[in-house]
Amino acid sequence: MTAEIINGKELSKELKQEMKQDVLKLREKGLTPHLSVVLVGNNPASKSYVSGKKKASQEVGISSEIIHLEESTSEKELLEVIQKLNEDEQVHGILVQLPLPEHIEEQHVIEAIRPEKDVDGFHPVNIGRMMTNQDTFLPCTPYGIITMLKSKQIEIAGKHAVIIGRSNIVGKPVGQLLLNEHATVTYCHSRTENLKEMTKQADILVVAIGKPHVITSDYVKKGAVVIDVGINRLDDGSLTGDVDFQEVSDKASYITPVPRGVGPMTITMLLENTIKAAKGLANID
Repeated sequence: MTAEIINGKELSKELKQEMKQDVLKLREKGLTPHLSVVLVGNNPASKSYVSGKKKASQEVGISSEIIHLEESTSEKELLEVIQKLNEDEQVHGILVQLPLPEHIEEQHVIEAIRPEKDVDGFHPVNIGRMMTNQDTFLPCTPYGIITMLKSKQIEIAGKHAVIIGRSNIVGKPVGQLLLNEHATVTYCHSRTENLKEMTKQADILVVAIGKPHVITSDYVKKGAVVIDVGINRLDDGSLTGDVDFQEVSDKASYITPVPRGVGPMTITMLLENTIKAAKGLANID
């Protein structure tokens, strides 16, 4: 068996074409979705992510800005910036790029963003709505994963999904979204005993560990769907995932590559959330 690749880059292109048409219709009604991204400090990876978000916004016609603050910016100053964006009727989506400098409490910042403008889907109000399966802004990476599975008509209901990783950004919410789609969900993490026994039961295996090639074929059931969320940079500068792609491809039915897998979908779902926010704030269906 050679796994079918779920190409996030290609799917992202298709979705962005649809979004472009959606934004054009909104502009005809006098509404241009606007995304404000706040970057604190000079983390190279964060700067790269932020520029990628701005470029993707431009591709679909979303207005966007990057508010770049110094590393020394205090929490109080950052919260004041967020409050101004909350009050600005021209701003529909607010995203504060994580991680933040150590002197700033991330949770304080997340909770300061108006839930109606929280296009990252991290505010407790939106997390609560997700947990109770209400309409809300979904965290972008988990939302992208569900969209990828559905793009291939992969059956989720009744299947056993195993998540390796329990972060608030990926692990926990993707498990909840799979549960909302009627999967049976098992969470695994650094303290899980007999990890291999757990993962070999998975019909859908989502890997978000942050270590290259940890998951080899002996962790995977034949015919499983494998979603690799990891992005690791090797010594030669190339990117790779948490899954040994070549080895696992011979055993899985579907697999996501790294790069061109989950990564492009994360930004795409951010754009989707921004359009949704603009419609919601303007009371447009």
